[in-house]
Amino acid sequence: MQADVLIVTVTKVESKAILDIFSQATGHSAKRVQLDGKIYRDLGLIKGTSVFMVRSEMGTGGLGAAQQTVDKGITSLSPAAVIMVGIAFGVDDKKQAMGDILVSKQLMLYDLQRVGTGKDGKEEIIPRGDRAHASPGLLDRLRSTDEEWSDEKAKVHFGLVLSGEKLVDNLDFRQQILDLEPEAIGGEMEGAGLYTACQEHKVDWILVKGICDWADGHKEENRSERQRLAAHNAASFVLQMLQQAPLKRDGVPTIESPMSITSVPTSTQSSQSTLPRQAYFFGREKELATIADALSAESRSWGALIDGPGGIGKTALAIRAGHLAPDAHFSAKIFLSAKVRELTPSGEQPLQDFMLPNYIGLLSELARELGEEDIARTPENERANAVRRALTGKDVLIIIDNVETFDEPERVRLYQFLGRLPGKCKAIVTSRRRTDIDARVIRLDRLSPKEALELMAELAKSNSHLALVSKKERQDLYEVTQGNPLLIRWVIGQLGRLGSHCRTIPQAFKLLESAPKENDPLEYIFGDLVDTFTESETAVLAALVHFTQPAEVEWIAELAQLPRSSAQTALEDLTDRALLVSDGRARTFLLPALVATFLRRKRPQVVSQTANRLSDRVYALVREHGGQKFERFAKLEAEWPTIAAALPVVLQGDNARLQQVSSALVDFLDFSGRWDESLLLSRQAEEKALSLSDFYNAGWRALQAGWVCYTREQAAETLVWAAHCEEHWQKAGGGARVRAAAIRLRGEGNQLKGDFPAATAAFQESLALYRTLAPESADIVFNLNSLASVEQLLGDYTAAERYCREAQRIARKIDHKEGDAICTGNLAQLALDCLDWAKAETVAREALVLSEAIGRLELIASDCQRLAKALARQGRAKEGLRYARRAVEIFTRLRVLSQIEGAQAILKECQG
Repeated sequence: MQADVLIVTVTKVESKAILDIFSQATGHSAKRVQLDGKIYRDLGLIKGTSVFMVRSEMGTGGLGAAQQTVDKGITSLSPAAVIMVGIAFGVDDKKQAMGDILVSKQLMLYDLQRVGTGKDGKEEIIPRGDRAHASPGLLDRLRSTDEEWSDEKAKVHFGLVLSGEKLVDNLDFRQQILDLEPEAIGGEMEGAGLYTACQEHKVDWILVKGICDWADGHKEENRSERQRLAAHNAASFVLQMLQQAPLKRDGVPTIESPMSITSVPTSTQSSQSTLPRQAYFFGREKELATIADALSAESRSWGALIDGPGGIGKTALAIRAGHLAPDAHFSAKIFLSAKVRELTPSGEQPLQDFMLPNYIGLLSELARELGEEDIARTPENERANAVRRALTGKDVLIIIDNVETFDEPERVRLYQFLGRLPGKCKAIVTSRRRTDIDARVIRLDRLSPKEALELMAELAKSNSHLALVSKKERQDLYEVTQGNPLLIRWVIGQLGRLGSHCRTIPQAFKLLESAPKENDPLEYIFGDLVDTFTESETAVLAALVHFTQPAEVEWIAELAQLPRSSAQTALEDLTDRALLVSDGRARTFLLPALVATFLRRKRPQVVSQTANRLSDRVYALVREHGGQKFERFAKLEAEWPTIAAALPVVLQGDNARLQQVSSALVDFLDFSGRWDESLLLSRQAEEKALSLSDFYNAGWRALQAGWVCYTREQAAETLVWAAHCEEHWQKAGGGARVRAAAIRLRGEGNQLKGDFPAATAAFQESLALYRTLAPESADIVFNLNSLASVEQLLGDYTAAERYCREAQRIARKIDHKEGDAICTGNLAQLALDCLDWAKAETVAREALVLSEAIGRLELIASDCQRLAKALARQGRAKEGLRYARRAVEIFTRLRVLSQIEGAQAILKECQG
């Protein structure tokens, strides 16, 4: 069974509105159809279009429920399009009315943003989402329907719709969202799930929703009446669309089609065009759709500005959008370029024959393209008006490339001119500089992995060396170039080039790192900007060079030794020049790796100064808050991007400081599940210690690496690191404590291996050594727990509990919180093994509190799993569900593969 259209509702009032409206149109009631365990309503044929309806399982929506419902519906019915019909909140009671209809041109998934707390204590939203574009084909049909739709029924508003799981019924919260997206016409809670499912299946989608409230805290007032009106109007509008423009399975272009960026058919007449040829183009569907929308007759802006760093593909996107712009809308397409140079595989080349020297030269060239040669001879202060008059009555698309080469005053004049273009004329402009203008701004970023691989496949057709490159090397190429198409082309262009010794991708990477100035792509992209940096800009860039994660303004200002306000201004200016990536609220900033590489080469002295300040800051930070100060780990978590940025600097510095930092971070890295980082730091610190014959510290770093491998249940690796410990400490002449530590790690490796006699012997030997140092200590607590684990695996629960109880007693006596949490969790596990579900529940709850107090994620996950199992076995599966989910989430995040399967089994048991 197949459908042409699947209508999705969420609430009962929405479903009833659809059933009532469509049954009146067809003259019969909808049929109930069950497919794959889901109930659908066959609404019948509307002008030959087969329409089905499905309601999401959860009455108040949410991304997960809506996504699952739509996903099943697409799988079962294979519709050509999915339309979500229902109710929403409006945002402007002066321009909108209750019952008005909202149609999504775009969807802003505001739940893909982070909700935080501002200085005033109120919730605030930090943008982290993106705009999803609805199907142009469906949007075109609904626009046509609106032309025949009576405003007396309800006005129809097309635009950006907000969507997210967080209920919006508070004016402050609503205003925060609107501050981020002032173009929004309304919002709802389920569209994000619709979009996610349709995007995955590549099915056309759109939202049609009626306004039932203003998200102002008064949702409950006359709620039923307002919701019925809103749902009725939305359902009626969709029905009229299907009656006017039947929608068959082969009648709508899908999002896979490159022509789906425009909903207007092109004419058969070719427009006059000076656009350059374009041999190939990949991806950028979202950006193309945004430009197409900006070029539409309904758009009130003069067009689109494409900004982004050099080489990111702004020119190619502008040309592609120009080719795709409907000839029926534009009788002429004029391409003008202010680019002064280009990069080829053999180096930088000037473009003297094609460049436009300035704004006046651009106006003169535009006049010539319009056939108005005399305008070029008019006084310069009259030329803009003369060209504007020449454009009056015409429908011309003007594409202007690389306007950042103009001086700022000339750029201002250009944008003023574009802002006064006659109504039917539009423009596309590209620039490396971001500007606030009356146009749709497209912030162009890297190619997606899929788009980059498609580009490489095309280039491989004419490059035999690239054709031999493996999939792994192509992925490495994407990562190294950060998806910059110009850099991808340059690296590939070095393979087999005359005068180049590069025959492989790794060889080309080495050339990129130390390219000669006459053929340096980084110099081409960033070189012209370096001399324009102010002292403050240079300082913040030198600070950001070290960060691989977004850095907060306060950190940057401190490293740059600038007042916060000066740093903020410099950072925002650099972001406007497409050199930095900002979070959208100008609170955190990130310097792309390639820019960092270039700055290290061009400004080594100032980069070195910030590196030293960074190292000093983090050294003091981890000494104060690290070690076993569990209650202070929150500070290290908040500062982790700074710590991560400093570690490469610390590794290159003094060995004594490196070893102190490593020791101070051991527990924090373990507790927070940063095992990759812990293992890498331990290995590198061990290598540094060995290079200086510091065998004592090399042993501790090997021990740290071994415990990471043990936590991941890697027996062979654990035993290798245990051997390294013993070898290093033997050379260092280590005493009983380090020998006992190495022996215990060997015991843990043997336990993982299944050699229980060897494990027991090692634990007993280690325990004896520890007792020569102190009768009761944390080391003894851990050793007793290890012995308990062996007895538990052997099935001797009595012996296991005896060891656990003794370990717990000592831990509590010496106030060792981590040991107490481990012992209590192990006792809960023993109760489970003995099928004592009630006791297991009690002890697991106690263990969970202890584990959460110290913040060790692995222990928290284990305790959650134990508690969920104990509850499920007592017939309280629903109560255990949240604990089971938390266990799966943490084990998955930590990548503890051996534990994930067991946690998932408990989750399935709790789900019934």
